Amino acid sequence: MKILYLGDVMGRAGRNAVKEHLPRLRKEWRLDFVVVNGENASNGMGLSGDHAKGLFEAGADCVTLGDHAFDQKDMMQYIQEDTRVIRPLNYAQGDVPGRGFRIFDVRGKKVLVLQALGQVFMKRPYADPFSAVDRVLKSHPRGGLVQAIIVDMHCEATSEKMGMGHFCNGRASLVVGSHTHVPTADTQILDKGTAFQADAGMCGDYNSVIGMEKAEPMRRFITGMPKARFTPALGEATLAGVDVETDDRTGAATRIEMVRQGGRLSQAGPV
Repeated sequence: MKILYLGDVMGRAGRNAVKEHLPRLRKEWRLDFVVVNGENASNGMGLSGDHAKGLFEAGADCVTLGDHAFDQKDMMQYIQEDTRVIRPLNYAQGDVPGRGFRIFDVRGKKVLVLQALGQVFMKRPYADPFSAVDRVLKSHPRGGLVQAIIVDMHCEATSEKMGMGHFCNGRASLVVGSHTHVPTADTQILDKGTAFQADAGMCGDYNSVIGMEKAEPMRRFITGMPKARFTPALGEATLAGVDVETDDRTGAATRIEMVRQGGRLSQAGPV
């Protein structure tokens, strides 16, 4: 299968980039399945139901969230109605709306998508992501019940993301990091067939501070004092992520390419 994963959609600029580029990429790259991280799509904080619908209309098959999963309050209800939206497995203890993983049917082939929150440098003490992911992977072997497995590791530390990549090596088709909004240059296939990139980057305006207008973050760095709210930058956005091809028989990745389309970053994608 040909699978595209797009990193954190950042505000209106990110939504516009997805709307502009994704329909073309689905056709040109003959994509079978598309996952989009949408947790910052609504004004940089969370995802509303209307904006989730917009991402699906643009061509997403699955939308993952993150630590801002429920910043937009209508998502509490929407995620129970539209099971294509995936929240982190370990978001909280007890009764949490929605689900942390789902199996999607892609013309008779099965794709498992799951997401976990890391613990290092995060604002809340989330439960152990490794044991949460392990439970799902043990019951859904790659190349057995499912033909492809995508793990979205949403956290700050690249070391923790790398740890998850090696933990899932041979069990997942793709482990990709989200949350930090800066694409890393470690795109690779690990020795047991798991594609990996520590962070996919964001779909947003890179003439910014991780997608936010520069003035307020710069003020806080320099003075240590806030003056205004952060607001998403609205310049032309770059669509950032990874493009992966998998073997239907084994679920192993056979190819991975960085994706950067539009905006100010150097362009990249499958040849």
